[in-house]
Amino acid sequence: MSYFFTSESVSEGHPDKVCDAISDSIVDAIFSKDPEARVACETFVTTGLVIVGGEITAKPGVDVDYQKVIRKTISEIGYTKAEYKFDAESCGILNTIHSQSRDIALGVDKGGAGDQGIMFGYACDQTPELMPMPIIYAHKLVKKLADIRKKNPKLMPYLRPDAKSQVTIEYDDNHKPLRVDAIVVSTQHDGDAKQKKIGEDVREILVPSVIPAHLIDKKTKYFVNPTGKFEIGGPHGDSGLTGRKIIVDTYGGWAPHGGGAFSGKDPSKVDRSATYAARHIAKNVVKSGLAKECLVQIAYAIGVVQPVSIYVDTKGTGLLPDVELAAIIKKEVDLSPRGIIERLNLRRPIYAKTAAYGHFGRTEKEFTWEHFDLVPVFKKYA
Repeated sequence: MSYFFTSESVSEGHPDKVCDAISDSIVDAIFSKDPEARVACETFVTTGLVIVGGEITAKPGVDVDYQKVIRKTISEIGYTKAEYKFDAESCGILNTIHSQSRDIALGVDKGGAGDQGIMFGYACDQTPELMPMPIIYAHKLVKKLADIRKKNPKLMPYLRPDAKSQVTIEYDDNHKPLRVDAIVVSTQHDGDAKQKKIGEDVREILVPSVIPAHLIDKKTKYFVNPTGKFEIGGPHGDSGLTGRKIIVDTYGGWAPHGGGAFSGKDPSKVDRSATYAARHIAKNVVKSGLAKECLVQIAYAIGVVQPVSIYVDTKGTGLLPDVELAAIIKKEVDLSPRGIIERLNLRRPIYAKTAAYGHFGRTEKEFTWEHFDLVPVFKKYA
């Protein structure tokens, strides 16, 4: 019996992703001046307004022009017109940032985790990116819409920054992807755009440029702007918050999530760094041939250097028992926060790029947690 699984993605112009981009751009701005800084920056956006808050502690003399960083980020996303009711030049900005709690700093200063929590990493052989297929194609659809809007606007001249996608894949009972069953695309558009034209362009321009033809058939269903109109969008259409798209950011619901968001956090926060490390491990386990599918859970206690636990589940595809794989990981990989930060080179201004289109399954050189440098370590156990 076949079954169906669906994942969604959202574009960089989605209000929650605007917040993620602002928070991560602030992390980058701080890190460009002080790589040892502690940053936990949250953002809220609504019609004509940005509020940033949180805790930032940097060395004396570090000064960041938050207004400039925020307006530049909003402009790069594409909110540059007053008719959007939220634009880079005219929006109000309220800054309520202060320094990190000294109680938290006590544990972090000695190399401990910046918080307690559970973090998951996952990889599988469904796609070349070693990611579940639904989330990969969902990301690619909204990323392609943004690329068309910015680089080739004549193709779809009515596009505005906000967009969402959803892809349903049909699988056989061995978890092998068979076909695309349904595609949902909702894209913000100019007021004079015709829905029929948008639907035709999605089917004839967008989808063929992203999804391989052999996965599409006569039964594939399309839903384009299913409400019938999407002129009002972005922070004017809905308020946005940092960290509200954690399933979009990871595996589209195919694998568990520990609950902690990434954007706006420096890597002493294991919510971010240990989740990257868990993906790094899972991906290298699959690439090394030790399993076709791998889920890794890592748990931490605040201020404690080493993980409380490491758990591995290869869903029955592992060459070795899962408990042995967990022991190998514990032996071979330094999973202290400091060890993760150094191995993945995380104290750099690399985070704005992560704010949209997923933190995993990417090829940019900054995404060190996607590299295969642990393959030789794991292959010796194969």
